[in-house]
Amino acid sequence: MWLVVGLGNPGSRYYRTRHNVGFDVIDKLSETYKIILKEYDNFLRGTGIINNNEVALVKPLTYMNKSGIAVKKNLFKYSIPIDKLLAIHDDLDLHTGLLRFKKNGGTGGHKGLESIAIETGSNDFIRVRIGIGRNPDIPTDKYVLSRFTDEEKKIIDETITLAQEGIFELVSKGIDFVMNRFNKKNVVN
Repeated sequence: MWLVVGLGNPGSRYYRTRHNVGFDVIDKLSETYKIILKEYDNFLRGTGIINNNEVALVKPLTYMNKSGIAVKKNLFKYSIPIDKLLAIHDDLDLHTGLLRFKKNGGTGGHKGLESIAIETGSNDFIRVRIGIGRNPDIPTDKYVLSRFTDEEKKIIDETITLAQEGIFELVSKGIDFVMNRFNKKNVVN
């Protein structure tokens, strides 16, 4: 079984903001594979099948800085090893629309990833990085909570679809296959 976690913040105020692209990918997976998300203690979760593999889709409802609490609970509940955890998150260091699958590594200052690393005691999980770019004219904390422009929305929607396709392949063919195939593709030219 795989644990696929989208990082984001709960509530309509944060809906479709840059920081919530992880939630957007979970919504796409849920819709595509007919996996219904139900509310539990501090997260939404649904289980189902993607590419002949059992998955649990999770959206933590604890805000970004405490995402690791829901991750730890679900890893424990299903006895999922840390290398079968996928954390989908926004990445300021990638141009808007770039998609990168990454095996292990640091947190890059991302508070959601930091929370997961602290709660699980490990950085040995897969990251699905979705570029949101930077705007030097807007403070980072305000920028990540802003919404995409209409032009950016088109790019991000394509990236979300590409992420969904990559996750479909990843659960059966592994991270190395997906990195070789999808890290070379770009929505942005």
